[in-house]
Amino acid sequence: MTERRHLRFIIMGAGMAGILAGIKLREAGYSDVTIYEKADRIGGTWRENTYPGLTCDVPSHAYTYSFALNPDWSHQLPPGAEIQAYFEKVVRQYRVEDMIRFNQEITECHYRDGSWHIVTAAGLEDSADFVIAATGVLHHPKRPDIAGLASFGGALFHSARWDHSVPLDGRRIGVIGNGSTGVQIVSALVSRAGSLKHFQRTPQWIMPVVNERYSEEQKAAFRRDPALIEQIRYDSDFIANVERFTTGVTDAGSPQLDEIQAYCQANLDQSVTDPVLREKLQPSYRAACKRLIYSPDYYQAIQHPNAELVDDGIECIEPAGVRTRDGRLHELDVIALATGFNAEMFMRPMQVTGRNGADLNAFWAKRPTAYLAVSMPDFPNLFMLNGPTGPVGNFSLIDIAELQWGYIAQLIERVASGRCREISASREALDAYETRRIEAAKNTVFASGCNSWYLDAEGVPATWPWTHKRFTEEMARPNLDDYEQRP
Repeated sequence: MTERRHLRFIIMGAGMAGILAGIKLREAGYSDVTIYEKADRIGGTWRENTYPGLTCDVPSHAYTYSFALNPDWSHQLPPGAEIQAYFEKVVRQYRVEDMIRFNQEITECHYRDGSWHIVTAAGLEDSADFVIAATGVLHHPKRPDIAGLASFGGALFHSARWDHSVPLDGRRIGVIGNGSTGVQIVSALVSRAGSLKHFQRTPQWIMPVVNERYSEEQKAAFRRDPALIEQIRYDSDFIANVERFTTGVTDAGSPQLDEIQAYCQANLDQSVTDPVLREKLQPSYRAACKRLIYSPDYYQAIQHPNAELVDDGIECIEPAGVRTRDGRLHELDVIALATGFNAEMFMRPMQVTGRNGADLNAFWAKRPTAYLAVSMPDFPNLFMLNGPTGPVGNFSLIDIAELQWGYIAQLIERVASGRCREISASREALDAYETRRIEAAKNTVFASGCNSWYLDAEGVPATWPWTHKRFTEEMARPNLDDYEQRP
């Protein structure tokens, strides 16, 4: 019988995926694990985003670890602060904090002599047999390229860097950007602001949703009988909706997508009474080409007497406010930049080199990619959670990360059991995967004629182009013929 190897692990990031990796490694009997976190506490995107109205658009009981059900969610769609509190509770419950080194941003990660070696911004050095990259996708705020941005005389900040010291009640507020974040901020602030201007570049499709509060009686029932939570998590209607969505977005000509668009169109037609405003809010592209927005009240918010939708295009920002291309100056006290993130960064700007000096920046020069969103050739024993080309959309990324972990754990076992010392996707497997993926992506709604963060620099959808069901099947067991295993 082959003796099992002692393995050391480094996890990058203490957000949702990093916490998962730490718990699962310890559960599997690995005790030599360190999580490096750049901030002073856990949480990832839910730590960094604290803007008014922050809400997850995935049902709360679906946006939950399968092993740590939460009977205490307040709403069907959880508020951001509750999600952060949930992750903090899980960290305490599973003693994850014992593994974390806070305020240690990894700046370098190099593979040499059979191990990964990291350096942090604080000068700390460490090494490990495996690296798990759980850095997330949306963590580098994207500031818009607008002339005069720095000249504004009031308060201006990105939504992911919300300045809670700035008073909002009765103020003249401008929100630039109308993705999910912008929509949530408008809904939250329109009744508090003296006036609110929502600057829209492109109209968005909005799916109606009801965000009901869970009663104390329901929460007590969940505590008594966790099977009631499982019934919600695996509700046949919810599963069918996920499949309908993923089938729809992966086939732009599908009846499922037509159904999604019909729901959104009816929401617009029935919610907005003013025909001029309704026309401004009417998208000209297919629903879900951009990330679909779920909102119970945006159309009501933008029709509030305090609100104005501005779609004339921004010319520049001046000390007094925003000047639009029609020459009008919109005087403001506060500007919130709901302009998204640089979604192509992943581990970068960290300097990462693999076997024989393989450079990650060079490897990703054309586009970020990884075999099945997990592994890259010449970067052995480095695996990603929610890496490039993985599924993104209106479903639970916790579910995706758990599926990926089941797959990664099987690759780790190859090394732990002594079958090999290095394992990574082969170049041939990645090339074949990318050929299939890019061809399939041409048929997805993401490639149907809109500009979104789903597209890479060449306009190719950077996402998983197949269904959620297919991803689940792929993650069930690695095809070891697609991996290079070295002794």
